[in-house]
Amino acid sequence: MPPENTTRRSGTGTAVAGMTMVTLGAMTANIASYLLHLPAGRWLGPAGYGEFASLLAAQLVLAVPALALQTVIAREAVHGAGTAVLRRLGHRCALIAVIAAVALVPVVSWALDTSIAGAFGALVTAPLLVLLATEQGLLQGRARFAALSVVLAAAGIAKVVPAVAVLAAGGGPGAALLAGAAGTGVVAVAAALFVGRSEPEHPGEPEHPGDAEAAPRIPGAAAVMRASQVQLALIALTSLDLMLARMLLDADSAGLYALGAVATKVAFWLPQAVGVVLYPRMANPAESASAVRSALAVLVGLGTALVAAAAICAPVVPLLVGDAYEPVQSLLWLFALQGACLAVLQGALLSAIAGDRTSLAGVAWVGLAVEAVLMSTVASTMKQFIAVAVGVAALTAAVVSVLAVRGASAATKTTRLEHTNAAPRREA
Repeated sequence: MPPENTTRRSGTGTAVAGMTMVTLGAMTANIASYLLHLPAGRWLGPAGYGEFASLLAAQLVLAVPALALQTVIAREAVHGAGTAVLRRLGHRCALIAVIAAVALVPVVSWALDTSIAGAFGALVTAPLLVLLATEQGLLQGRARFAALSVVLAAAGIAKVVPAVAVLAAGGGPGAALLAGAAGTGVVAVAAALFVGRSEPEHPGEPEHPGDAEAAPRIPGAAAVMRASQVQLALIALTSLDLMLARMLLDADSAGLYALGAVATKVAFWLPQAVGVVLYPRMANPAESASAVRSALAVLVGLGTALVAAAAICAPVVPLLVGDAYEPVQSLLWLFALQGACLAVLQGALLSAIAGDRTSLAGVAWVGLAVEAVLMSTVASTMKQFIAVAVGVAALTAAVVSVLAVRGASAATKTTRLEHTNAAPRREA
Protein backbone atom coordinates (compact mmCIF):
# COMPACT_ATOMS: atom_id res chain seq x y z
CA MET A 1 0.00 0.00 0.00
CA PRO A 2 1.45 3.46 -0.91
CA PRO A 3 2.62 5.49 2.10
CA GLU A 4 0.29 8.40 1.35
CA ASN A 5 -2.74 6.09 1.40
CA THR A 6 -1.61 4.62 4.71
CA THR A 7 -1.22 8.12 6.16
CA ARG A 8 -4.61 9.21 4.88
CA ARG A 9 -6.31 6.11 6.27
CA SER A 10 -4.52 6.54 9.62
CA GLY A 11 -5.56 10.20 9.79
CA THR A 12 -9.16 9.31 9.03
CA GLY A 13 -9.16 6.67 11.73
CA THR A 14 -7.74 9.13 14.24
CA ALA A 15 -10.39 11.71 13.36
CA VAL A 16 -13.22 9.17 13.71
CA ALA A 17 -11.85 8.02 17.06
CA GLY A 18 -11.58 11.64 18.20
CA MET A 19 -15.15 12.42 17.13
CA THR A 20 -16.43 9.33 18.95
CA MET A 21 -14.66 10.24 22.18
CA VAL A 22 -15.70 13.90 22.11
CA THR A 23 -19.29 12.93 21.27
CA LEU A 24 -19.41 10.60 24.29
CA GLY A 25 -18.05 13.30 26.58
CA ALA A 26 -20.37 15.99 25.25
CA MET A 27 -23.41 13.69 25.34
CA THR A 28 -22.67 12.79 28.97
CA ALA A 29 -22.53 16.48 29.85
CA ASN A 30 -25.71 17.28 27.90
CA ILE A 31 -27.67 14.37 29.39
CA ALA A 32 -26.62 15.44 32.89
CA SER A 33 -27.71 18.99 32.12
CA TYR A 34 -31.13 17.86 30.85
CA LEU A 35 -31.64 15.57 33.86
CA LEU A 36 -31.11 18.53 36.20
CA HIS A 37 -34.45 19.95 35.09
CA LEU A 38 -36.45 16.94 36.28
CA PRO A 39 -35.73 17.21 40.04
CA ALA A 40 -35.65 21.00 39.83
CA GLY A 41 -39.16 21.11 38.38
CA ARG A 42 -40.49 18.65 40.95
CA TRP A 43 -38.81 20.03 44.10
CA LEU A 44 -38.88 23.76 43.41
CA GLY A 45 -42.47 24.02 42.20
CA PRO A 46 -43.63 26.17 39.26
CA ALA A 47 -42.52 29.52 40.74
CA GLY A 48 -39.12 28.31 41.92
CA TYR A 49 -38.48 26.38 38.72
CA GLY A 50 -39.34 29.45 36.65
CA GLU A 51 -36.62 31.40 38.48
CA PHE A 52 -34.18 28.49 38.16
CA ALA A 53 -34.77 28.06 34.41
CA SER A 54 -34.47 31.77 33.66
CA LEU A 55 -31.17 31.97 35.57
CA LEU A 56 -29.84 28.97 33.66
CA ALA A 57 -30.71 30.77 30.42
CA ALA A 58 -28.79 33.85 31.60
CA GLN A 59 -25.88 31.60 32.50
CA LEU A 60 -25.89 30.18 28.96
CA VAL A 61 -25.53 33.67 27.46
CA LEU A 62 -22.63 34.45 29.79
CA ALA A 63 -20.96 31.19 28.72
CA VAL A 64 -20.47 32.57 25.18
CA PRO A 65 -17.08 34.23 25.98
CA ALA A 66 -15.90 30.93 27.47
CA LEU A 67 -16.77 29.09 24.25
CA ALA A 68 -14.98 31.78 22.26
CA LEU A 69 -11.92 31.62 24.51
CA GLN A 70 -11.65 27.86 23.98
CA THR A 71 -11.57 28.30 20.20
CA VAL A 72 -8.94 31.07 20.42
CA ILE A 73 -6.76 29.07 22.83
CA ALA A 74 -7.01 26.00 20.58
CA ARG A 75 -6.12 28.04 17.49
CA GLU A 76 -3.08 29.64 19.10
CA ALA A 77 -1.95 26.28 20.51
CA VAL A 78 -1.93 24.94 16.95
CA HIS A 79 0.20 27.92 15.90
CA GLY A 80 2.76 27.06 18.58
CA ALA A 81 1.91 29.49 21.39
CA GLY A 82 3.23 28.30 24.75
CA THR A 83 1.00 27.02 27.52
CA ALA A 84 2.06 29.78 29.92
CA VAL A 85 1.10 32.51 27.42
CA LEU A 86 -2.29 30.95 26.74
CA ARG A 87 -3.00 30.46 30.43
CA ARG A 88 -2.25 34.14 31.06
CA LEU A 89 -4.82 35.01 28.40
CA GLY A 90 -7.32 32.75 30.13
CA HIS A 91 -6.64 34.36 33.52
CA ARG A 92 -7.10 37.86 32.09
CA CYS A 93 -10.41 36.85 30.54
CA ALA A 94 -11.49 35.23 33.82
CA LEU A 95 -10.76 38.49 35.66
CA ILE A 96 -12.86 40.39 33.12
CA ALA A 97 -15.63 37.81 33.61
CA VAL A 98 -15.49 38.31 37.39
CA ILE A 99 -15.93 42.07 37.02
CA ALA A 100 -18.75 41.67 34.51
CA ALA A 101 -20.54 39.06 36.63
CA VAL A 102 -20.44 41.19 39.78
CA ALA A 103 -21.71 44.23 37.87
CA LEU A 104 -24.53 42.24 36.24
CA VAL A 105 -25.87 40.54 39.38
CA PRO A 106 -28.30 43.35 40.31
CA VAL A 107 -29.22 43.90 36.65
CA VAL A 108 -30.07 40.22 36.06
CA SER A 109 -31.91 40.03 39.40
CA TRP A 110 -34.08 42.98 38.36
CA ALA A 111 -34.62 41.94 34.74
CA LEU A 112 -35.56 38.33 35.56
CA ASP A 113 -37.32 39.18 38.84
CA THR A 114 -35.13 36.81 40.87
CA SER A 115 -33.34 37.05 44.19
CA ILE A 116 -29.86 38.59 44.41
CA ALA A 117 -28.58 35.28 45.76
CA GLY A 118 -30.03 33.42 42.79
CA ALA A 119 -28.49 35.85 40.27
CA PHE A 120 -25.13 35.62 42.04
CA GLY A 121 -25.26 31.82 42.04
CA ALA A 122 -25.86 31.80 38.29
CA LEU A 123 -23.35 34.45 37.27
CA VAL A 124 -20.46 33.39 39.50
CA THR A 125 -20.12 30.36 37.23
CA ALA A 126 -18.98 32.57 34.31
CA PRO A 127 -15.34 33.12 35.37
CA LEU A 128 -15.04 29.45 36.37
CA LEU A 129 -16.25 28.42 32.92
CA VAL A 130 -13.60 30.72 31.43
CA LEU A 131 -10.86 28.99 33.42
CA LEU A 132 -12.22 25.60 32.37
CA ALA A 133 -12.40 26.71 28.73
CA THR A 134 -8.70 27.59 28.88
CA GLU A 135 -7.78 24.00 29.73
CA GLN A 136 -10.25 22.58 27.19
CA GLY A 137 -8.75 24.82 24.52
CA LEU A 138 -5.24 23.55 25.32
CA LEU A 139 -6.42 19.95 25.03
CA GLN A 140 -8.30 20.67 21.79
CA GLY A 141 -5.39 22.53 20.23
CA ARG A 142 -2.99 19.69 21.08
CA ALA A 143 -5.53 17.19 19.60
CA ARG A 144 -5.78 15.33 22.93
CA PHE A 145 -9.38 14.32 22.42
CA ALA A 146 -9.52 11.44 24.92
CA ALA A 147 -8.55 13.80 27.73
CA LEU A 148 -10.91 16.48 26.39
CA SER A 149 -13.76 13.96 26.41
CA VAL A 150 -13.11 13.16 30.07
CA VAL A 151 -13.01 16.84 31.02
CA LEU A 152 -16.27 17.55 29.16
CA ALA A 153 -18.07 14.69 30.90
CA ALA A 154 -16.60 15.54 34.31
CA ALA A 155 -17.60 19.20 33.96
CA GLY A 156 -21.19 18.27 33.16
CA ILE A 157 -21.49 15.80 36.02
CA ALA A 158 -19.71 18.04 38.55
CA LYS A 159 -22.05 20.91 37.73
CA VAL A 160 -25.24 18.86 38.06
CA VAL A 161 -24.63 16.44 40.96
CA PRO A 162 -23.97 19.12 43.65
CA ALA A 163 -26.96 21.14 42.43
CA VAL A 164 -29.25 18.10 42.66
CA ALA A 165 -27.91 17.34 46.14
CA VAL A 166 -28.71 20.86 47.31
CA LEU A 167 -32.19 20.69 45.80
CA ALA A 168 -32.80 17.36 47.52
CA ALA A 169 -31.79 18.95 50.83
CA GLY A 170 -34.39 21.68 50.36
CA GLY A 171 -32.13 24.42 48.95
CA GLY A 172 -33.46 27.10 46.61
CA PRO A 173 -32.40 28.09 43.08
CA GLY A 174 -29.53 30.30 44.25
CA ALA A 175 -28.01 27.65 46.52
CA ALA A 176 -28.33 24.98 43.83
CA LEU A 177 -26.65 27.16 41.20
CA LEU A 178 -23.89 28.09 43.63
CA ALA A 179 -23.27 24.41 44.32
CA GLY A 180 -23.07 23.78 40.59
CA ALA A 181 -20.54 26.62 40.30
CA ALA A 182 -18.42 25.01 43.02
CA GLY A 183 -18.43 21.74 41.09
CA THR A 184 -17.35 23.56 37.93
CA GLY A 185 -14.51 25.21 39.87
CA VAL A 186 -13.27 21.86 41.15
CA VAL A 187 -13.12 20.44 37.62
CA ALA A 188 -11.36 23.58 36.32
CA VAL A 189 -8.64 23.21 38.97
CA ALA A 190 -8.32 19.46 38.37
CA ALA A 191 -8.09 20.01 34.59
CA ALA A 192 -5.38 22.64 35.04
CA LEU A 193 -3.32 20.26 37.19
CA PHE A 194 -3.81 17.42 34.73
CA VAL A 195 -2.95 19.47 31.64
CA GLY A 196 0.07 21.04 33.35
CA ARG A 197 1.46 17.69 34.42
CA SER A 198 1.01 16.06 31.02
CA GLU A 199 2.23 18.88 28.75
CA PRO A 200 5.04 17.92 26.33
CA GLU A 201 8.59 19.06 27.04
CA HIS A 202 8.43 21.71 24.32
CA PRO A 203 4.81 22.93 24.33
CA GLY A 204 5.69 26.01 22.34
CA GLU A 205 7.09 24.22 19.31
CA PRO A 206 5.37 25.09 16.04
CA GLU A 207 2.86 22.53 14.84
CA HIS A 208 3.49 23.08 11.13
CA PRO A 209 6.37 24.19 8.89
CA GLY A 210 7.19 27.84 8.65
CA ASP A 211 6.23 28.81 12.18
CA ALA A 212 9.79 28.57 13.44
CA GLU A 213 10.75 31.57 11.32
CA ALA A 214 7.64 33.58 12.20
CA ALA A 215 7.31 35.98 15.10
CA PRO A 216 5.62 34.46 18.17
CA ARG A 217 1.88 34.98 18.29
CA ILE A 218 0.67 36.73 21.43
CA PRO A 219 -3.13 36.52 21.55
CA GLY A 220 -5.13 39.11 23.48
CA ALA A 221 -8.61 39.73 24.80
CA ALA A 222 -9.55 41.42 21.49
CA ALA A 223 -9.21 38.06 19.72
CA VAL A 224 -11.59 36.53 22.24
CA MET A 225 -14.08 39.36 21.69
CA ARG A 226 -14.00 38.81 17.93
CA ALA A 227 -14.64 35.11 18.41
CA SER A 228 -17.37 35.87 20.97
CA GLN A 229 -19.48 37.77 18.48
CA VAL A 230 -19.25 34.79 16.12
CA GLN A 231 -20.45 32.41 18.83
CA LEU A 232 -23.16 34.86 19.91
CA ALA A 233 -24.53 35.12 16.37
CA LEU A 234 -24.75 31.33 16.18
CA ILE A 235 -26.46 30.93 19.56
CA ALA A 236 -28.91 33.69 18.68
CA LEU A 237 -29.84 31.92 15.45
CA THR A 238 -30.50 28.67 17.37
CA SER A 239 -32.94 30.30 19.79
CA LEU A 240 -34.52 33.36 18.15
CA ASP A 241 -37.35 31.45 16.47
CA LEU A 242 -38.28 29.72 19.72
CA MET A 243 -38.43 33.02 21.61
CA LEU A 244 -40.46 34.74 18.87
CA ALA A 245 -42.84 31.78 18.72
CA ARG A 246 -43.42 32.18 22.45
CA MET A 247 -44.13 35.89 21.95
CA LEU A 248 -46.11 35.91 18.69
CA LEU A 249 -47.99 32.61 18.42
CA ASP A 250 -50.89 31.44 20.55
CA ALA A 251 -50.07 29.29 23.58
CA ASP A 252 -50.90 25.96 21.91
CA SER A 253 -48.91 26.71 18.75
CA ALA A 254 -45.97 27.94 20.81
CA GLY A 255 -46.04 24.70 22.80
CA LEU A 256 -46.10 22.63 19.62
CA TYR A 257 -43.21 24.68 18.22
CA ALA A 258 -41.23 24.14 21.44
CA LEU A 259 -41.61 20.38 21.10
CA GLY A 260 -40.55 20.44 17.45
CA ALA A 261 -37.52 22.52 18.46
CA VAL A 262 -36.25 19.51 20.41
CA ALA A 263 -35.50 17.88 17.03
CA THR A 264 -33.70 21.08 16.02
CA LYS A 265 -31.49 20.93 19.11
CA VAL A 266 -30.68 17.25 18.58
CA ALA A 267 -29.73 17.77 14.92
CA PHE A 268 -27.64 20.81 15.89
CA TRP A 269 -25.75 19.45 18.90
CA LEU A 270 -25.24 15.81 17.92
CA PRO A 271 -22.60 16.51 15.20
CA GLN A 272 -20.75 19.03 17.41
CA ALA A 273 -17.73 16.74 17.76
CA VAL A 274 -16.97 17.10 14.04
CA GLY A 275 -15.97 20.75 14.42
CA VAL A 276 -14.17 20.13 17.71
CA VAL A 277 -11.95 17.38 16.28
CA LEU A 278 -11.21 18.98 12.91
CA TYR A 279 -10.69 22.46 14.38
CA PRO A 280 -6.91 22.04 14.96
CA ARG A 281 -6.48 21.17 11.29
CA MET A 282 -8.67 24.14 10.31
CA ALA A 283 -6.33 26.40 12.31
CA ASN A 284 -3.28 25.07 10.43
CA PRO A 285 -3.07 27.09 7.17
CA ALA A 286 -1.35 24.18 5.40
CA GLU A 287 -4.35 21.91 6.06
CA SER A 288 -7.24 24.33 6.52
CA ALA A 289 -8.77 23.98 3.04
CA SER A 290 -9.04 20.19 3.17
CA ALA A 291 -10.16 20.27 6.83
CA VAL A 292 -12.97 22.75 6.14
CA ARG A 293 -14.20 20.76 3.16
CA SER A 294 -14.06 17.53 5.16
CA ALA A 295 -15.93 19.06 8.10
CA LEU A 296 -18.69 20.48 5.91
CA ALA A 297 -19.05 17.23 3.96
CA VAL A 298 -19.37 15.16 7.15
CA LEU A 299 -21.85 17.65 8.64
CA VAL A 300 -24.01 17.57 5.51
CA GLY A 301 -23.96 13.76 5.53
CA LEU A 302 -24.87 13.51 9.21
CA GLY A 303 -27.55 16.16 8.78
CA THR A 304 -29.14 14.23 5.92
CA ALA A 305 -29.23 11.09 8.05
CA LEU A 306 -30.76 12.94 11.00
CA VAL A 307 -33.47 14.53 8.83
CA ALA A 308 -34.35 11.11 7.42
CA ALA A 309 -34.44 9.64 10.95
CA ALA A 310 -36.76 12.44 12.08
CA ALA A 311 -39.15 11.74 9.19
CA ILE A 312 -39.15 8.00 9.94
CA CYS A 313 -39.59 8.41 13.70
CA ALA A 314 -42.23 11.17 13.49
CA PRO A 315 -45.22 8.81 13.94
CA VAL A 316 -43.86 7.87 17.37
CA VAL A 317 -44.22 11.43 18.70
CA PRO A 318 -47.91 11.25 19.67
CA LEU A 319 -47.26 7.92 21.40
CA LEU A 320 -44.49 9.43 23.53
CA VAL A 321 -45.91 12.83 24.44
CA GLY A 322 -49.63 12.53 23.73
CA ASP A 323 -52.11 13.09 20.93
CA ALA A 324 -52.16 16.83 21.60
CA TYR A 325 -48.79 17.05 19.85
CA GLU A 326 -49.91 15.24 16.69
CA PRO A 327 -49.91 18.47 14.57
CA VAL A 328 -46.12 18.70 14.86
CA GLN A 329 -45.63 15.15 13.58
CA SER A 330 -45.59 16.06 9.88
CA LEU A 331 -43.22 18.98 10.50
CA LEU A 332 -40.63 17.15 12.58
CA TRP A 333 -38.31 16.62 9.61
CA LEU A 334 -38.34 20.38 8.95
CA PHE A 335 -37.24 21.09 12.52
CA ALA A 336 -34.44 18.55 12.09
CA LEU A 337 -33.48 20.18 8.79
CA GLN A 338 -33.18 23.54 10.54
CA GLY A 339 -30.85 22.01 13.13
CA ALA A 340 -28.80 20.28 10.42
CA CYS A 341 -28.37 23.57 8.53
CA LEU A 342 -27.33 25.33 11.73
CA ALA A 343 -24.78 22.57 12.39
CA VAL A 344 -23.25 23.20 8.96
CA LEU A 345 -23.24 26.93 9.73
CA GLN A 346 -21.47 26.21 13.02
CA GLY A 347 -18.76 24.25 11.19
CA ALA A 348 -18.23 27.09 8.72
CA LEU A 349 -18.10 29.72 11.46
CA LEU A 350 -15.63 27.62 13.46
CA SER A 351 -13.36 27.61 10.43
CA ALA A 352 -13.68 31.40 10.34
CA ILE A 353 -12.47 31.63 13.94
CA ALA A 354 -9.70 29.12 13.22
CA GLY A 355 -8.42 31.32 10.40
CA ASP A 356 -9.13 34.57 12.29
CA ARG A 357 -11.61 35.59 9.59
CA THR A 358 -14.38 36.49 12.03
CA SER A 359 -15.93 39.08 9.69
CA LEU A 360 -17.80 36.11 8.20
CA ALA A 361 -20.12 36.33 11.21
CA GLY A 362 -21.63 39.42 9.54
CA VAL A 363 -23.56 37.08 7.23
CA ALA A 364 -25.02 35.28 10.26
CA TRP A 365 -26.04 38.59 11.86
CA VAL A 366 -27.78 39.59 8.62
CA GLY A 367 -29.59 36.24 8.58
CA LEU A 368 -30.68 36.81 12.18
CA ALA A 369 -32.13 40.21 11.30
CA VAL A 370 -33.96 38.82 8.26
CA GLU A 371 -35.44 36.00 10.34
CA ALA A 372 -36.65 38.42 13.01
CA VAL A 373 -38.29 40.69 10.43
CA LEU A 374 -40.01 37.86 8.52
CA MET A 375 -41.31 36.17 11.65
CA SER A 376 -42.58 39.46 13.04
CA THR A 377 -44.28 40.67 9.87
CA VAL A 378 -45.06 37.74 7.54
CA ALA A 379 -45.24 34.47 9.48
CA SER A 380 -48.32 33.90 11.60
CA THR A 381 -48.60 30.12 11.96
CA MET A 382 -46.32 27.35 13.22
CA LYS A 383 -45.76 26.05 9.68
CA GLN A 384 -44.79 29.51 8.44
CA PHE A 385 -42.44 30.02 11.38
CA ILE A 386 -40.52 26.81 10.76
CA ALA A 387 -40.48 27.50 7.01
CA VAL A 388 -38.84 30.89 7.63
CA ALA A 389 -36.40 29.37 10.14
CA VAL A 390 -35.34 26.62 7.70
CA GLY A 391 -35.02 29.01 4.77
CA VAL A 392 -32.85 31.48 6.68
CA ALA A 393 -30.70 28.72 8.22
CA ALA A 394 -30.14 27.02 4.85
CA LEU A 395 -29.29 30.20 2.95
CA THR A 396 -27.02 31.53 5.69
CA ALA A 397 -25.22 28.20 6.00
CA ALA A 398 -24.71 27.99 2.23
CA VAL A 399 -23.30 31.52 1.91
CA VAL A 400 -21.00 31.24 4.92
CA SER A 401 -19.80 27.77 3.83
CA VAL A 402 -18.83 28.99 0.35
CA LEU A 403 -16.97 31.97 1.81
CA ALA A 404 -15.29 29.78 4.44
CA VAL A 405 -14.01 27.32 1.82
CA ARG A 406 -12.72 30.16 -0.35
CA GLY A 407 -10.97 31.81 2.59
CA ALA A 408 -9.38 28.55 3.75
CA SER A 409 -8.27 27.71 0.20
CA ALA A 410 -6.64 31.13 -0.17
CA ALA A 411 -4.83 30.68 3.16
CA THR A 412 -3.55 27.25 2.13
CA LYS A 413 -2.30 28.51 -1.24
CA THR A 414 -0.54 31.44 0.43
CA THR A 415 1.15 29.14 2.95
CA ARG A 416 2.36 26.75 0.26
CA LEU A 417 3.71 29.65 -1.80
CA GLU A 418 5.59 31.02 1.22
CA HIS A 419 7.12 27.61 1.91
CA THR A 420 8.11 27.22 -1.75
CA ASN A 421 9.79 30.64 -1.79
CA ALA A 422 11.47 30.01 1.54
CA ALA A 423 13.02 26.71 0.43
CA PRO A 424 15.69 28.24 -1.90
CA ARG A 425 16.70 30.74 0.82
CA ARG A 426 17.22 27.93 3.36
CA GLU A 427 19.30 25.93 0.85
CA ALA A 428 21.41 29.01 0.06
